[in-house]
Amino acid sequence: QLVYPYDFRLTEKEKTSICYLSFPDSYSGGLGDTQFSFRLRQSGGQRTTHYEDDGEYNREAPLTLQRESAHYFGYVYFRQVKDSSMKRGYFQKSLVLVSRLPYVNLFQSLLQLIAPEYFDKLEPCLEAVCNEIDQWPPPVPGQTLNLPVMGVVIQVRIPSRVDKPGSSPVKQFNQENLLPAPLVLPSIHELDLFRCFQPVLIHIQMLWELMLLGEPIVVMAPSPTVSSEMVLALTSCLAPLRYCCDYRPYFTIHDSEFKEYTTRTQAPPNIIVGVTNPFFIKTLQHWPHILRVGELRMSGDLPKQVKVKKLAKLKTLDTKPGIYTSYKTFLHKDKTLIKRLLKGIQRKRPSEVQSALLRRHLLELTQSFIIPLEHYIASLMPLQRAITPWKNPPQIRPFRQEDFMKTLEHAGPQLTCVLKGDWLGLYRRFFKSPNFDGWYRQRHKEMTQKLEALHLEAICEANIVAWMKDKSEVEIVDLVLKLREKLVRARCQHLPVKEETLQRVGLYIETIIGSLPEDLQTVLHHH
Repeated sequence: QLVYPYDFRLTEKEKTSICYLSFPDSYSGGLGDTQFSFRLRQSGGQRTTHYEDDGEYNREAPLTLQRESAHYFGYVYFRQVKDSSMKRGYFQKSLVLVSRLPYVNLFQSLLQLIAPEYFDKLEPCLEAVCNEIDQWPPPVPGQTLNLPVMGVVIQVRIPSRVDKPGSSPVKQFNQENLLPAPLVLPSIHELDLFRCFQPVLIHIQMLWELMLLGEPIVVMAPSPTVSSEMVLALTSCLAPLRYCCDYRPYFTIHDSEFKEYTTRTQAPPNIIVGVTNPFFIKTLQHWPHILRVGELRMSGDLPKQVKVKKLAKLKTLDTKPGIYTSYKTFLHKDKTLIKRLLKGIQRKRPSEVQSALLRRHLLELTQSFIIPLEHYIASLMPLQRAITPWKNPPQIRPFRQEDFMKTLEHAGPQLTCVLKGDWLGLYRRFFKSPNFDGWYRQRHKEMTQKLEALHLEAICEANIVAWMKDKSEVEIVDLVLKLREKLVRARCQHLPVKEETLQRVGLYIETIIGSLPEDLQTVLHHH
């Protein structure tokens, strides 16, 4: 019906997709308000964003919270109430917030404030809200922001890449005597993992492995809320490692990728999709891992845990909750986690304490797995003394899987993790996954930039005048051009170099040019 602000350009394809994704696609008798999320592939080329500082934000934000370049997130507030004046006998409407940022808590909290007002007062309400949001400061990693909207101030901290993984967000914010007291969100994006994972707590390890390996997974849920929360919870359980595969928290049969994902002519893609329409049981039954969950209910004791079942047991109509897969885990089960969570249930520990336990466990698991890889890749960096000012910096040595495997005997995950099992097999499978590829590219890029930075520092330390003594004009001009190019690259790529280093290299260039004959000086200054 309405897109606000008006100048936001969506293609027709995107509009259609958003419409289908904004409503539950299977009959739900539930009346009232529900909230859920989706993620949508952008169609029709890159559009310029409003944010020119994308690079800066993405460099400082945790990898898991970067602004997406090819996808939009949709945050939905859906209302269904009886209304005899409507043709169908119901009032059904959704308000959707579209963003490139995965701030699920912030945006869903915002919708809880805006949507009820919007359904009541319509467009003028959106106009007022957008005017307020326009005044919000940009999200700067590491900063705590106060965001006023509709008479409330939402207070939230934007996480930063330098935060210590697993550290709890700062509890006590600067309460600059804000009146009214702000609505403080403990996290901008973290879900209540304990609530999301309650029917699968005893299988958390298997799910962690499937996510780590980027396996194709279908989550079949009774509602878009359960489906989107489960998918987002699963994609978050590898932090601080980035889940590099595609994921769709809620997916419908009208989606433009429906054919691509349901085809049987090729293997299912590395993707996790959340669905609610029973039709998918038939169209996706050739997928290797299907997680069927019921409605989430928080009860006093450990919720009924789903069982692992053979894929052949997947009945087309009445499929019972379960994990339908023939996957055998590489690592043995960790009984201590379940015991601690059970103890928490008996002692009526709040859900957020249980979630923190769960998140800590997953973090330690991921770190035990990733630390040996970090150690090995760091050893591929050339020695500092091999970096000399007048030669191109040496190459980073290639990543050899077999060499890495040899390091595991002395420096493997067993140093930090009590879990036994086939770690080597898990690494071998991991090397074939998009998550390894994404991790390796990111590290390689960072190391290449570090090398460039070290090289610039070496040039700064060098004695240029002594070097120039026996050099021809051609060699000197060549050096000027090379140094200039390095300087431009350092600035464009925001290499980790001190500003004074860059200024010194700039001065060097001027000094060298100054020593050349005048005609050459003129040419170089114009170049």
